Amino acid sequence: MALQQFLEFEKPVVELEKKIEELKQTALGEKADSAGHISCLSEIERLSAEAKKLQEDIFSNLTPWQIMQLARHPLRPYTLDYTQRVFTDFIELHGDRNFRDDPAIVGGLAMLENEPVMVIGHQKGRTAKEKVFRNFGMPNPEGYRKAIRLMSMAERLKKPIITFIDTPGAFPGIGAEERGQAEAIAKNIMVMSRLKVPIIVAVIGEGGSGGALAIGVGDRVLMLEYSTYSVISPEGCAAILWKDGSKADVAARALKMTAKDLYRLEISDEIIKEPLGGAHQDIETMAKTLKEALVRLLQDLRKFSQDELLDMRYKKYREMGKFYEAVI
Repeated sequence: MALQQFLEFEKPVVELEKKIEELKQTALGEKADSAGHISCLSEIERLSAEAKKLQEDIFSNLTPWQIMQLARHPLRPYTLDYTQRVFTDFIELHGDRNFRDDPAIVGGLAMLENEPVMVIGHQKGRTAKEKVFRNFGMPNPEGYRKAIRLMSMAERLKKPIITFIDTPGAFPGIGAEERGQAEAIAKNIMVMSRLKVPIIVAVIGEGGSGGALAIGVGDRVLMLEYSTYSVISPEGCAAILWKDGSKADVAARALKMTAKDLYRLEISDEIIKEPLGGAHQDIETMAKTLKEALVRLLQDLRKFSQDELLDMRYKKYREMGKFYEAVI
């Protein structure tokens, strides 16, 4: 666990890890004293086991609001982190051929194992400068129009599409509205529902509102264990319902936004397990696990014809949100 950046509920583990680091330094200074050195090593081993057990207990009982915080963790891997590790020969493509390039959405051609695919995803920034450049991962209409241009290219080339969702939502600025934010999102949803190539969607962090759904229509929807997917942020929901953003934890429970909730509701098709403590604790392992899932699902989707894919995709989304009426 990175001691410099941690969440409130991780504090007990962080405190133990600080003690372990202090003991390691002490052990280095006591190499001449074999008894003291052995004692330090023994205590380090005991505290390490205790820290791991405590971490397992904490992460097996996270609340929806805590999972939301984890999905937003500043060290969590973003789309470009995965393109470097999951794919090879990634060539980023820019622009919507209409207004400008939107850095909040990245996309391009890449190789997954030995198969060419189109990769598209939201991209947040880490430093203050990057966050401003990427608009905090909130796309403008031109971002979605770039995405649909790349998806249409993939269809012409008969290449599968893989999308990564990680956004608070579409940018709500005046300029975005003037350039047709709602229309751009709606068109993406419509076009994705009709694309004649396999589409795999992976929610890797925060899946917020229509900003996420605009690249979220697929044949298979995966969610990382500590990712979220919702029509609105918990803070926004609390502000609307109770006029009080501090009730975000209550809203998070009501929204059913966690991977477990959405798998149970059949919105997502699979939960990808994360390393203990979250994806940021071991990015290489997380990328390997995600790659294995993408390769496996792509092989499975290749078994179906274009007509079968479209029919299954239609049925998948028509069956969401079923309800029953009864006369009492």
